[in-house]
Amino acid sequence: MMTVDLALLLVMGVMFACGIYLLLERSLTRILLGIMLVNNAAVVLLFLASGGVGRSPLYEAGTDPRAYSDTLPQALILTAIVIGFATTAFLVAMIYRGWQLLRLDDVAADVEDLKVASQSSWDAEDDSVLTEETSEFMDDAADPNAEYERATASAPRAVDAAARSRPRHGRPVVRSGSSEGGDRP
Repeated sequence: MMTVDLALLLVMGVMFACGIYLLLERSLTRILLGIMLVNNAAVVLLFLASGGVGRSPLYEAGTDPRAYSDTLPQALILTAIVIGFATTAFLVAMIYRGWQLLRLDDVAADVEDLKVASQSSWDAEDDSVLTEETSEFMDDAADPNAEYERATASAPRAVDAAARSRPRHGRPVVRSGSSEGGDRP
């Protein structure tokens, strides 16, 4: 029977909570500490999931198979430690390089992310008014939902006149002269 150490469970929960809190900060040093805490909490979780303490992982003749410890969590713990070390080394190098070049430790806000965050959440594909299609065999001119990409939040059925007059699958425009100065055949 497996007994779970309540103190280790509490320590693991606190480590996960503090690590996630630090990951949400803008300082690269705090992000590094958060990743280290989450990694160590994952190691403690794997240790707790590995089973009882004091059981032998080695084969002994005459021993009940349930008395052996599972070696898979031990291998996963070693793998988690190696991956955590590699991630920590990468972040330390990134923090050092950022400090060398810019003397900054903060992650800058991305301009494109700020633009996307300030836009409304209206999506033409998901929120436009669509009509029921009566046939699955129709060309684009007969499709009532062909122009939903041009819909906006203020005009969910709006279609510009130029888009209606344009041929859907027309032939490509052929210019009369080539780049070398001669006429095309």
